[in-house]
Amino acid sequence: MNDWPDRRTGDRSERYGRGSASPQPESARAMPHIQRRPAPPQRPTVPPQSQGYDDRYQGGQPGYGNSPEPGYDSGYNTGQVYGGGGGRGGGRGGGGGDAGYVQGRPPVDWRRRIKLGALTLVVVLLVVSVSTYFWADGKLKREVDLAKVIERPEAGDGTNYLIVGSDSREGMSAEDKKRLRTGSAEGKRTDSMMILHDGSNGPTLISLPRDSQVEIPSFKGSESGKMFPGTGRQEKLNAAYAEDGPELLVRTVEFNTGLRIDHYVEIGFGGFAQIVDAIGGVEMDIPKAFKDKKSGADFQAGKQTLNGEQSLAFVRTRYAFAGSDLDRTKNQQKFLAALASQTATPSTILNPFKLYPTMGAGLDTLIVDKDMSLWSLANMFFAMKGVTGGDGTSMNMPISGSANGNLVWDKAKVKQLVQQLKNDEKVTVKGN
Repeated sequence: MNDWPDRRTGDRSERYGRGSASPQPESARAMPHIQRRPAPPQRPTVPPQSQGYDDRYQGGQPGYGNSPEPGYDSGYNTGQVYGGGGGRGGGRGGGGGDAGYVQGRPPVDWRRRIKLGALTLVVVLLVVSVSTYFWADGKLKREVDLAKVIERPEAGDGTNYLIVGSDSREGMSAEDKKRLRTGSAEGKRTDSMMILHDGSNGPTLISLPRDSQVEIPSFKGSESGKMFPGTGRQEKLNAAYAEDGPELLVRTVEFNTGLRIDHYVEIGFGGFAQIVDAIGGVEMDIPKAFKDKKSGADFQAGKQTLNGEQSLAFVRTRYAFAGSDLDRTKNQQKFLAALASQTATPSTILNPFKLYPTMGAGLDTLIVDKDMSLWSLANMFFAMKGVTGGDGTSMNMPISGSANGNLVWDKAKVKQLVQQLKNDEKVTVKGN
């Protein structure tokens, strides 16, 4: 029986392992060479750099070179597996379970990248917000010392702001004065005065006509510190400001109303116009056309956008109206509410090219009390915006008549109004 495959070469009589019975040591034998049929051509499955064999594993046997002849299959396996797949530790070019895995480049962790991006955004926004706050806070001109005001009434609920528009020309060029028709008078006087109450029942804006007849009380000089006793003299309200500035104006308002003023805010002609121009104008709906040579007003009826020059003319005009100063204060309230409403919009707040010029124009010209914080100023601004809302109220101080050309307040209504404000109640008193 033939125990060998076909085409065996060599001596058949010398069987492998037979030398164990011989007295002589068995000499080394070469393994019989088996010639196999050529294997069909196949595409190499190993990387080009892995083709060939290492002589350390070949033992120098004939026919096992580093570059086998084409079509020759030796059947020799070194134990190294190519093209294996199972895990990430498989050979180069391996397939299997981690298809698409590239050695040395782990998959992208998108969740981690999103977290880092969100954290970076939060940090940037925080830094910008804090920087903006300190920049804006440093621009406030805290020049009014309410501690100099004597004999003050008790504080009530809510916060009361005295908002003053002055005719100050500070910082205005000769060309600006001509363009805005402000004149060139030295010093400054009050052109408008309002009390803004911010409470839990909605904001209330009360205009104090400049021609209101009031009593000038005893006061302490803001500069000299000298005491001036009250004599009961009656003057226009704006005379108090002209006599001793913001401190005496606050003292006079508190004395004649019994309402404590918590904060003072003042803006001049130039600053007012700059704020309007910085936000791109204020849209107003003017019900009736009017014209005034002194203020430069010349408006048609209907919706229109007013620039800084036009806005200043709009809030200063009084000779074109039958109600004179009372009609003017109503226009001032309407305009300031529109200004606040149109400024506190995403298009302004979220646009740094619009926000910073607007804040800069306003803060550079605002004069406030020493205890005014940027947060308090922002609350005042949003309360002003809320005046036009459903819970907001705007009115003139109740008037009972006139004396010597001045407006006389209705003392009974004023007392009721002040009591409602102190108790932070819904205002039911009607003004003129």
